[in-house]
Parts: sequence; structure tokens; C-alpha cells
Amino acid sequence: MTVDSVAAVAADTDAALLRRYRAGDAEAFALLYERHRLGLFRFLLGLCGDHALAEEIFQETWMSLIRSESLQREAVLFRTWLYQIGRNRLIDHWRRSGKRQHLEEIYDEQLHGQPSGEPGPEQQLCLSRDQARLQAALDDLPAEQREVFLLRAHGDLELHEIAELTRTPAETVKSRLRYALQKLRRLLVDPASAEEVSP
Repeated sequence: MTVDSVAAVAADTDAALLRRYRAGDAEAFALLYERHRLGLFRFLLGLCGDHALAEEIFQETWMSLIRSESLQREAVLFRTWLYQIGRNRLIDHWRRSGKRQHLEEIYDEQLHGQPSGEPGPEQQLCLSRDQARLQAALDDLPAEQREVFLLRAHGDLELHEIAELTRTPAETVKSRLRYALQKLRRLLVDPASAEEVSP
């Protein structure tokens, strides 16, 4: 590829990159993957809380996309479509494993960069404590609020896109996000405030 063609691919929309990939352009897929890999993985990890499972579902999601003959509907953003695939793969996993998780039951109802230079040991410990506190706070959110928060934070989806993906009214999505943000703020500032009731 020439510099001009690389720049053209980089400027393409996700839908255009998907079409190029389907026409045999492997570099278009690499760019598509690079754009969405981190957000998708963080979303899946936040939902299931298990690094190994999130990695497995992440790989299955991309494989499902690669194997899919269908193109995404033009009215739906690629990102929304990709996250829907990942969400469905996670539900499939829960069903296959026979685990009845609260989040999966809710879904059933609804469906039918780090700076260069390594941090020192003190920084690593601080980062791992912060990550543990954030994960604990996320785990403490009701499943519906956690999903909306993760789609917004890691998927960078707009509220109407989240509403479409989760098949939930937009006002409900908006209030779930508001409650999630309020509770996360309380939990991260004062973990003892987790006892407060949320809708």
C-alpha cells in the first residue's frame, strides 16, 4: 500500500473498512480491529469480571464478525453492531455453561494507552489498587447500570445507541447511566457509602 492509500484507509468509516475487508483488504481489518479492540475487551471484562472469559469472548466476537456473511445495517454504527455480537457471545457462553447469572437473566428478558517508560513498583501497586477499587465499585453496581456505564465508557456509544443495543427506552438508559455515575462517585470517594439504596 502507498502512503496515500494508507491515509485513505485510516480516514474510512468503520462500515467502509468492513466492506474493504470483505473485498480482500486485510489491512482494512487490522485498522478496524485496532480502533475497537481495547473498548470491546474492557466492556466484556467489565460485564463478566473474568479476564480469561473476557479474552475468550473477545476472540469469539471477532471470529463471528469475520465469519459473518452479512454486512451491518447502514443505520447502525459498526461499533454498536460489534458490541451486540460480543454481548450475544457472552450470553451464549453463560447458557452453554449452565450458569444462571443475574445479568444473563436480565439479557434474556430484554432479548425476547500507557505512557512510555515502565511505572516503578510503587506506581504499579497504586495502579493495581485503583483498578481493584474500580472493579469492586463496578461489581457493586446493579447489572443494568453496569452495562450502560461500560457501553458508554468503553464503547463510547451514545445514549440512543445504547438504547437500541439493549432494547431499552432511551430515558431508562439515561437514568441508569446517571445512577451508575452517582454510585461510582460515592463508592470511589467513600467505599463505605455502598450501602445506599439505588433504583
